[in-house]
Amino acid sequence: MGTTRRIHLATSLVVRDGNVLLVASRYSSHREPLWNLPGGRQRDGELLEETALRELHEETGLRGEVRDFAYLAESYDGERHFLSAAFCVDDAGGEIRIPTDGDHVVGAQWVEKNALAERLTVAVVREPLLRYLREGCRYSSFPRADVSVRWFDESPTSEC
Repeated sequence: MGTTRRIHLATSLVVRDGNVLLVASRYSSHREPLWNLPGGRQRDGELLEETALRELHEETGLRGEVRDFAYLAESYDGERHFLSAAFCVDDAGGEIRIPTDGDHVVGAQWVEKNALAERLTVAVVREPLLRYLREGCRYSSFPRADVSVRWFDESPTSEC
């Protein structure tokens, strides 16, 4: 049995005029972009809330301030154990700017809350967010993720 690889993710839940900010990200393991909250992998020495704010800026050009912890989602993808922390982030305003440096983000959009279920096609992304918005639920777990993602900086021959 292999060693479990732990991946910590952090996302920003930003709401403007009742709409939630989502980003579309392209992954080498998926033909179509996947929609999610702005966010990504934690770097060494970085706190999760720092990750959320850094990723928000890198993916959308927006800045914000963490107001509160929203929820934690946990899942497994084979030997990879994902912990994804979402933070409520106060919007500092401004216009969305998608990176042009070849980043995986290919779009960003303010989405009405009632349209989130349709836009978010991956259950481990969709269900924790919807449960939090609907019920204030702060923890969701998925023994088996319904999606496998390989980032562009991962070797296709890796153990993933």
